[in-house]
Amino acid sequence: MFDTLPRVAVLRREPDAQSSVSRAVFTSVEALLVQPPFDVLLLELPSTEAGQALRRLRRVEAYHFSLIYCTQEPDTWGQALGDGRAPPNLALLEPLWRLWRERLALFNRGRGPERLEGRVLAWLWLRPKAQLRALCDTACAQHYRYPLIEALAGDEGFNAYGWLQLMQQKAWLEATELLDRLRLCGSCGSGRLNYVDVCAECHALDIVRQPSLHCFTCGHVGAQEEFLKDGVLICPNCYSRLRHIGSDYDRPLENYRCRACQAFFVDSAVDARCLDCGVVHSPDRLRVREVRHFQLSESGRLRCRQGLEAGSAADAYFQRLNLMGEAGFHELLDWELALVRRYGEPGFSLLGLRVENLDQVFAELGEMRGHALVDALVERLQQIIRDTDRCNRSSEDVLWMLLPRTPAVGLLRLQERLLEGAQQVQKDVLQQINLRLVGFTAPEEMQAEENAPLLLARLTAGLN
Repeated sequence: MFDTLPRVAVLRREPDAQSSVSRAVFTSVEALLVQPPFDVLLLELPSTEAGQALRRLRRVEAYHFSLIYCTQEPDTWGQALGDGRAPPNLALLEPLWRLWRERLALFNRGRGPERLEGRVLAWLWLRPKAQLRALCDTACAQHYRYPLIEALAGDEGFNAYGWLQLMQQKAWLEATELLDRLRLCGSCGSGRLNYVDVCAECHALDIVRQPSLHCFTCGHVGAQEEFLKDGVLICPNCYSRLRHIGSDYDRPLENYRCRACQAFFVDSAVDARCLDCGVVHSPDRLRVREVRHFQLSESGRLRCRQGLEAGSAADAYFQRLNLMGEAGFHELLDWELALVRRYGEPGFSLLGLRVENLDQVFAELGEMRGHALVDALVERLQQIIRDTDRCNRSSEDVLWMLLPRTPAVGLLRLQERLLEGAQQVQKDVLQQINLRLVGFTAPEEMQAEENAPLLLARLTAGLN
């Protein structure tokens, strides 16, 4: 049974003049940490101080996952580590905390996370719309850092970017919008680079911009000052007097001169010098890294509910449903479309299924019973699909099924069986799941030059 009310603590600069029974007030993080952990924290501090307090609190195991709100607009650290702005009415904290407790009970079948990936997934799972946010920090050699990973990792040695790539390969996390694109040293990985103009011939640093002249008589090119003799232009190589520009001489494009090798050139070369390790690179040899926020993928959400351990029920769940990642599903769908365009056969069908009232189901039944009902529907779906069919869950409430060698009649029959199965699953449930289906059959409904993303986008309009 859940507690009646959450235990709330407030962190502020000055003690509360009017004490409250419903919440405890602390004026320092140290004083807060000596007390038993609270359920909800409110940071009544300026944005910068609240962000620094969050950095300390998230590193403490007792507050890894706790709800922590800022009463002022959070800074970038607060956005990365906190739960946003506190609700205007403190009575609203109770339903938020109860939802947090329900999701905590669902995570990993009730078992707490032990490793870093489990802790990060748990933090995101407890906050359905949260993101693993990147933060720009000039003190960091790579210019960006992920505060939440650093806080939850504690003293574990790790590479945040390498760890994120591994999570993407496992399809537990997915990247969101692109924030920045970095060039990094290929030797030490630092982003502290100095781009310098150097000689195009010998790559010396000592180059100057200097006007030059070109003698038409002998072809000599040199600095303008070399041609000046007693106020008259004379070629230092053939001693011809240069009177008229365009007929005797001209000004070449080479305006740079190297003081080391005396070479003239039009454009200087550019070297990227690492300020940390000193290694010199040409810009095209630098490592390029994209910086993005991350969020839980559909695979990650299912993994959180079904279990994190390798070889757990989650693996069997994906295998029975023939679930594929988005990229693989798009590639397979494009291949089927290409076969039909080239040979006219074999035809196939595509079926989209969306739970229209998923949020309402969770609100009425709660997170635990709502997910149980959706899982029962998925179990029914497993009995219907064939071994050759492939599925992709593009979001929590949308499922796509690719049905090879299935004509329009077979697609219609599958839709009927799905609706019948949904009714059987929900016979004893007050809150019913509303399903919306959309179908496509090739080659009858194909459009010219339409690929997998465009096709899915067109059918998604029917689901919405």
